[in-house]
Amino acid sequence: MEHKMKIAGLERSLPLCKVNDNLYIGAFVIFGDPELTTASATELLKKAPDYDYLITAEAKSIPLIHEMARQNGNQRYVVARKYPKLYMQDIFTAKVHSITTDKEQTLYLDGHDAELMRGKRIVIVDDVISTGESLHALEELVNMAGGNIVGRMAILAEGDAAKRDDIIFLEELPLFNPDGSIK
Repeated sequence: MEHKMKIAGLERSLPLCKVNDNLYIGAFVIFGDPELTTASATELLKKAPDYDYLITAEAKSIPLIHEMARQNGNQRYVVARKYPKLYMQDIFTAKVHSITTDKEQTLYLDGHDAELMRGKRIVIVDDVISTGESLHALEELVNMAGGNIVGRMAILAEGDAAKRDDIIFLEELPLFNPDGSIK
């Protein structure tokens, strides 16, 4: 089963994946799709508020945030990692339980990146916002770092996330019944 939709002016088919017996979601993965990544970055930047830095969580939205930064003058951006790395110091952490992950995870922010964000205008970027759990964890990290969140952006807003007035997104992604029909 698939869901066909137009994203940033491009036609794509998203395979439907089972979350539980009553819920399926459209799998949206921009890895390996530079055309969609570039087009989505262009369209999101048209809607972006003025900012100093972009931040995202590892990993699926890294190509998107990279392309947004490249198109906007090769600006530096920040990635909250899923695991601490040896080079990271003075680490900030936030817990997250995403709809697409089977267990609780932790996001890690390097102290140097946190220092860059202190007092700066920050836009949080994700590929899809669904339950808002990943978004909330990134908000925690930005707040701990002393950054000022001026925007929350995603390519797709899934389910109830599309009803939120604090998210800027390109398209709504519905939730699905087991037979593939839209909930």
